[in-house]
Amino acid sequence: MKRGKNYLEKVKKVDKTKLYDLNEAIALVKENATAKFDETIEMHLKLGVDSRHADQQVRGAVVLPNGTGKTVRVLVFAKGDKVKEALDAGADYAGGEELVEKIQKENWFEFDVAVATNDMMGVVGKIGRVLGPKGLMPNPKSGTVTMDIAKAVSDIKAGKVEYRLDKSNIIHVPVGKASFEDEKLAENIDVLMDAVKKAKPAAAKGQYFRSVTLTSTMGPGIKINTARY
Repeated sequence: MKRGKNYLEKVKKVDKTKLYDLNEAIALVKENATAKFDETIEMHLKLGVDSRHADQQVRGAVVLPNGTGKTVRVLVFAKGDKVKEALDAGADYAGGEELVEKIQKENWFEFDVAVATNDMMGVVGKIGRVLGPKGLMPNPKSGTVTMDIAKAVSDIKAGKVEYRLDKSNIIHVPVGKASFEDEKLAENIDVLMDAVKKAKPAAAKGQYFRSVTLTSTMGPGIKINTARY
């Protein structure tokens, strides 16, 4: 992949052989976030597990104390009083079969996170094939299948992020924006790292955090020293 001159200039500022302290890494990633928009800051965690084994899965959700800086559109599959509860809590869309039909017939995906009450999962299952590949299928492990709809919606709006391994045993999670103060990014990162550490499977052997990289949307990766975790 050919990289532009601007990107190559940023790469020169990063010592590929060095493991940066968190505060150093945050300062450098922000310095390299020079795009005309507010770049997203992301963490990429390569773990010493094998995601092909069921007992080595790492998946969960955590509320970042300072949010992600992104406005998240929430859709709730519910019926009866739960529809009003969802909307009162700040959900962008809430309803039952009619929303499932809209997704089926119109290929409508104007939302970022889907939540469902337990009694709606039979209906939502009909569109599992289209929601699943987009990472939008509600799941009890991430707290998006629940009867406590108000809390689920509030948490997501406040900055709840999901984390899960991809096929390369890497977790990719947004932790804020380049415009965030350094301390707020550090706080978000510490909370995420703590959550992933607690989710370590008993079957995982050897070094758990193989590599942890901090990047901005348009900038190069900066490797972080994980000794503090």
